[in-house]
Amino acid sequence: MQHLKVKIYTTPSCPWCRKAKSYFKELGIQFKEIDVSKDQKAAEELVRRTHQMGVPVIQIGSHYIVGFDKNRIDKLIGVN
Repeated sequence: MQHLKVKIYTTPSCPWCRKAKSYFKELGIQFKEIDVSKDQKAAEELVRRTHQMGVPVIQIGSHYIVGFDKNRIDKLIGVN
């Protein structure tokens, strides 16, 4: 599973962001956290790619998941 590139776009006050990060840690999957409240360029890129302004947005490879959609995450990373 470690070959997956995972990014989680977050803000400090987002409870679903914390749940997403905890879930990936629980699975032992490394991820890069990008705080869009501090990185305006990343926030703009995220809106351009997903047409969403909410967080979390989880990028697994070239796939974007808006929100903490555990079923979709599991499907993309191959967890049954």
